[in-house]
Order: sequence, then C-alpha cells, then structure tokens
Amino acid sequence: MSNTNHHESLVSTQWVADHLADPDTRVAEVVWGEGAAWGVAAYRSGHIPGAAAWDFAAELQDPARNAIVDQAGLEALLSRSGVAPTTTVVVYSGLSNLLATFAFWLLKVYGHRDVRLLDGDRGKWLAEGRPLSGETPAFAPTRYLAQSYNERLRAHRDDVLRAIGQPGVLLVDARSPQMFSGADQAGAARGGHIPGAINLAARRETHADGSFRAWRTPTVREDGTFLPVAELQALCRGLGIGPERAIITYCVRGGLSTHAWFVLTQLLGYPDVREYERSWVEWGNQEDTPIAQ
Repeated sequence: MSNTNHHESLVSTQWVADHLADPDTRVAEVVWGEGAAWGVAAYRSGHIPGAAAWDFAAELQDPARNAIVDQAGLEALLSRSGVAPTTTVVVYSGLSNLLATFAFWLLKVYGHRDVRLLDGDRGKWLAEGRPLSGETPAFAPTRYLAQSYNERLRAHRDDVLRAIGQPGVLLVDARSPQMFSGADQAGAARGGHIPGAINLAARRETHADGSFRAWRTPTVREDGTFLPVAELQALCRGLGIGPERAIITYCVRGGLSTHAWFVLTQLLGYPDVREYERSWVEWGNQEDTPIAQ
C-alpha cells in the first residue's frame, strides 16, 4: 500500500512549491490570535512565500453571532486576497491544520470550486527547510461573488436534537476522551457529550510545563500528513463510522470537527456529512440540551 493519498483536494508541500508562481493559485495561512505558534506572529516570522493571512476568529467567523462569517464577509476577504471564482485556493495552518480544514469547509459552504489543503501543516513546510517570507503580500483586489451556497454541509442545534436516537444518523465527537467524558468541560458550563455520539478521539499534546502545545488527531501521522486511505477506512470502520448513515461531526468550535469532516468527505468519499459549527461552545452552554457522560 502506498503511503501517499492521491486526492485532488489534498496537495503535497512539493505541489505547493511548484505552484508558488502560478497566478491562478492563491495560498492562505489561517492564523488565530497573536502570539501562539499558529498566530499572526508566527505568520510574520515566516510563511509560505505569497501566502495571505486569514484570521480564523475575526475573518472566518462572526464572534458576535458565534457563527461562520456571512456571505458578504467572505466575499470581502476573498476579494482583498485577490481570489476569483476560478482561482485554486490552497489553505494551511499551524495547530495540525485544524484552522485550515475549517477554512476549506467554509469555502465549500459558499461554493468555491477549487479548494485544496496542504498535506501536513505549517510545521511540515518548516521541517523540510522550504523557503519562507516575512513580507505581507499585496494583491490586486478582485470583486469576488460567491457562486452558490451549500447548506447541506452545515448542521445546527435543532438538526442535532432531531438526530439524537435516529438510527440513520451518526454523531461523531472529534474532541479528546477527557472532553467526551466531561472531565474537561472545554470551557463550557457543562461537560460531557451529545447522547449517542462516537468519539473519534483527538490527543491534547502539552509542553513540559503542562501548557497546551497542539492537537493530534488519530487520522494523521507524526509529521501531520494523513494516514493512507486503507488505514483511515479501517480506523473509521473500527469505530462504527461508515458511509451508510448520515453523519454530523462536532468538537468545541469547529477545528477538530472540520478536520474529521475533511477525512470523511474528501479522503473517504462519504456522501452525507455535516459539521455542527457551533459545537460545544453552544451545546455545552445551554441548559436544555441533553448531555451524556
């Protein structure tokens, strides 16, 4: 079995290096916050040459609504990033590419045709000693207009409530076992999981002092690249996650769950997978949502 996944939506570091001068390709690093290894400071210290910086919390989400950015907001972001509807957009991030998979999913929600994810996160590009730039690129602005809107990729609170106990729908919790059990409340008022959910368990990695370092999902190797398809299939089948049922993924606020969504839809070809974007930030802070522990 080859150790390489061959999917159009997933590209290697070499593919990106080969397309850095391609005017029809736009690379974007998704950042979050200022000082962290996946924040704006890391981008400024060195990023893939020509990559735009997209802020996960401020530009891809609407903090006031605890929801994804609206269509006008996304169109404005893509316009100032020099993206046209025909542009190939390649996204990557630190934090095990969790921010990048959210961006990938968001662009698919708003109908962008050609979106790709760098296989292996920011760390793989750095580990390979590939070129970096500290300059913030300037792009000739476009007037981007979203081509379509795909609500079928999104799940909302009421969709999840209706899914509980339904044999044709599977809930996949992409958080850590500690969050799944409720031992870690993930910053919410209540801890636990949505009744009936299966845990596609991520591992929370820490520094020597116990502070958070990164998430590690069971679907990737140590270098951040995805497992071969056969191994992904075996992993998911072993947990009872198959394409026969509709699936809703969730986590804390969209990173881990869009990573799971990417694996299921883009690598394994599951036909009906939605992402509960507000996830535990919403579910765990409401008094009337059922919780299991």
